[in-house]
Amino acid sequence: MATKATLLVSGELGHDLLVNLFKYIDIEFVATDKKSLKIIDFARLNNIPIFTGNPRNGMLSSFIGEDFKSELLLSINYLFLIEEDFINKFLYPINFHGSLLPRYRGRTPHVWAIINNEHETGITAHFIDNGCDTGDIVLQKNIAISYDDTGFSILEKYKMAYPEMVKTVIDLYVNNNIKRIKQDDSIATYYGKRVPEDGQIDWGWQKERIRNWVRALAFPYPGAFTFFEDKKIIIDKISYCKNGFSNEIANGTILETNPDLIIKTSNGAIKIETMRVEDVEFVKNKILK
Repeated sequence: MATKATLLVSGELGHDLLVNLFKYIDIEFVATDKKSLKIIDFARLNNIPIFTGNPRNGMLSSFIGEDFKSELLLSINYLFLIEEDFINKFLYPINFHGSLLPRYRGRTPHVWAIINNEHETGITAHFIDNGCDTGDIVLQKNIAISYDDTGFSILEKYKMAYPEMVKTVIDLYVNNNIKRIKQDDSIATYYGKRVPEDGQIDWGWQKERIRNWVRALAFPYPGAFTFFEDKKIIIDKISYCKNGFSNEIANGTILETNPDLIIKTSNGAIKIETMRVEDVEFVKNKILK
């Protein structure tokens, strides 16, 4: 008999895992958000009961009722927090979080890890409890952050790692071999939700932080941005350069425009390699905001 499980999934990653898991487990229910149309279409095509939208206020618990058979709940890239009454329906409610817990609890942990100049991130399978990413750890996988990784490229690494990791957790469940490791709250960190408006560059930062900020948010993400004469400039890649300057001039000053756009920061000059902008003529000695 195939292993039976309930899935909470969203987005492209959630869809890919749903398709993969459908091959070898019995998916009793799926919950997703209303924008994850590929998940919705796949579930309906394959006659999998599906709940869409916000699960709060007992909506999801009411949907699945009391007759379900799943002991195993797998939450992968799901957009919503879930309530205690739903969690308690499962013996093994397990979430997959994109960091090495207890570090980087919260939202978009891979983006924050790049911003903070980390050289390693990872994925943690952990029990779901009433906290935010605070439940006991089941399994972890380390993933390197290379010098040129972006937020998007880290997600691509996650996508490669998730199928095997999810299968390992299922195998542990089938063999009654799931172990619980308490998180050490004394070393936990938490980072909150980011929105596109949070991406503005502070030219007073050191060049290393600016570079990490830019690559963490680079295309196809909304991007790090600045303003030149009230026009928004989205920057996707920068590099360091050796251009000199006076420390007395303002950070964000345009040092050169030809052949490259060179900007002064607090501890060195940077070159804009890639940006998203139209019909802007940059002017030397003007200041980006």
